[in-house]
Amino acid sequence: MLKKIKVEQLSVGMHLKEFCGSWMEHPFWRTGFVIDDQKDITTILGSSIKEVWIDASKGLDVPVGQMAVSEAESEAQVEEQLQQAVEEKREIAPVSIGAEVERAARICLQSKQAVISMFEEARMGKSVDTGGARQLVEEISDSVARNPGALISLARLKTVDDYTYMHSVAVCAMMVGLAKQLGLDEAQTRIAGMAGLMHDLGKALMPMDVLNKPGKLTEAEFAIIKTHPVEGHRMLLTGRDVNPLVLDVCLHHHEKTDGSGYPKGLKSDAISLFAKMGAVCDVYDAITSNRPYKSGWDPAESLRKMAEWSNGHFDGKIFQAFVKSLGIYPIGSLVKLTSGRLGVVVEQTGKSLTTPMVKVFFSTKSNLRIVPEIIDLSHPGSNEKIINREDPAKWRFTDLNELWSGLNKAPW
Repeated sequence: MLKKIKVEQLSVGMHLKEFCGSWMEHPFWRTGFVIDDQKDITTILGSSIKEVWIDASKGLDVPVGQMAVSEAESEAQVEEQLQQAVEEKREIAPVSIGAEVERAARICLQSKQAVISMFEEARMGKSVDTGGARQLVEEISDSVARNPGALISLARLKTVDDYTYMHSVAVCAMMVGLAKQLGLDEAQTRIAGMAGLMHDLGKALMPMDVLNKPGKLTEAEFAIIKTHPVEGHRMLLTGRDVNPLVLDVCLHHHEKTDGSGYPKGLKSDAISLFAKMGAVCDVYDAITSNRPYKSGWDPAESLRKMAEWSNGHFDGKIFQAFVKSLGIYPIGSLVKLTSGRLGVVVEQTGKSLTTPMVKVFFSTKSNLRIVPEIIDLSHPGSNEKIINREDPAKWRFTDLNELWSGLNKAPW
């Protein structure tokens, strides 16, 4: 029997089925476990969660004489009630990047902790809990709906040590944005996000010295790394109700349209839409992020490089949709305007791929910093245009990320 109870009624030995409330308020990344430590209850009591669902068939029931808040006959009824609560609270209206960036930063931080826990449990041989991950995907998807660029751009600011975990968060967010660009429905968009979150789960079983090697891998080491899609697929098969498309992306996100990818060497039409999406998102995040063996490329330069590789590596239509979802000059790109001023792209305007909002801060004519100013290149009265992309390494600006995000540092 499934029962909703107040958190004050929790006791050691109860099977915690689900938390009631936003995932951002949850003290644990997942549910579906028996409480075996009083500290867990103390943690829950210290959170803003007021009610939880327990499964009395898998753990202790409420004591005789105590009343539950409500009861349900099936998991489907619990899921329906939880979803209704989410829909009632969800107000997804577009906002500026400035309005979303702090909330997106909190989601990134908690998502990173959730992925770390997920990987640790995978290393211990525990089955994957996609139920807990589903709520994480919903928070990420809602952030992308409010502002497509905030969370996607923040997730790019990962450190070398955080790469494996934040990469999963970044690819999840980009898969959601790409799904929306492709016109997929809400259910398909959530599946795409879940696939992005889970695509690299197999790396949990890779040797850390190989995974974080600060140099080129040997053939033997690369052979080990190439097993991660198969290992991740195998681990996902141990979970309950894992969507087949999530399994497919995990196994095939390294396939290439010319058949030179792995693990199966599939060619164009044999690769699913979702796996093709995963391939594009995976590569973009990899080349824009700082890695143990190289610094990340500028976002706009990365898209240019990917365009060169697109024939044979990516599906052309998928790649074009991906560019549209980010913009030709993604957030964080350093650009030069017709006035000779340099600026960093802070937001897309939605009117044209070549007319984003740019924060100018440097004059190449005087070779000096100027008072930062945001210019909307799509505004009818604007005389400015982007004349070229600039290489941040050449100019040695150390505060580009702070300029576009407004944050002193990445929140993790």
